[in-house]
Amino acid sequence: MLPPLRGVARWLSLLLPPRCLHCQAPGLPGLDLCADCWQELPWNDVACPLCALPLPHPAPACGVCIKRRPPVTRTLAPLRYEGCVAHLLPRFKFHHQLAAGRLLAASITHAIVDSAIANDMDLLLPMPLHPKRLAQRGYNQVVELARPLASSLSLPLRIDLLQRVRDTAPQTGLDARARRRNLRGAFIASSAVEGRRVLLLDDVITTGTSLREASRALLRAGTTEVRALAIARADAPKHR
Repeated sequence: MLPPLRGVARWLSLLLPPRCLHCQAPGLPGLDLCADCWQELPWNDVACPLCALPLPHPAPACGVCIKRRPPVTRTLAPLRYEGCVAHLLPRFKFHHQLAAGRLLAASITHAIVDSAIANDMDLLLPMPLHPKRLAQRGYNQVVELARPLASSLSLPLRIDLLQRVRDTAPQTGLDARARRRNLRGAFIASSAVEGRRVLLLDDVITTGTSLREASRALLRAGTTEVRALAIARADAPKHR
């Protein structure tokens, strides 16, 4: 009689310890990351509470958010987009390496829970892809991140309440004004978000333009509060 599949997987995990997805060294127990790479994770410990931009010292907000306050009330991105994070996230996002996404989600869960950013939230919504982009990529990487996080945070996950209705041009190379113009009207939210408090999830925040436009769509539909969550935050671009 063959042993149950779950039992086989458990024995294999004992015989074949995990390997670090970044450097291929032996991984920590239950985590596809070695001790050295874990120690070198670039934590975003000092950041703008409104957009999660890394800051040199604590402040109520960064200069950009003081000048132009975002529609979200709070943003958390536990990691900075550099080092092994900048290596693993593209593998997950563009090369279907779901293990890299699971690793990053597991790595930041404790930081998310400790931050209490999900407290009093009603829904977890992943940033949507336009149907054309979804067909090309084959999956929405943010939805894959959202599944384990929704379970950890005990939040309902809804992938049907926010849609991307315009297939916009790539944001790379555009200045701040052009980014806003490019994404204007790109998102639409269902009236089912009315009166609800939403935690909006993305994988990496570069300038925050997409999150802001999606948040505005949610607020227009009646959402009472939007907070934003991401795996990582990029440093300030030269032109923003």
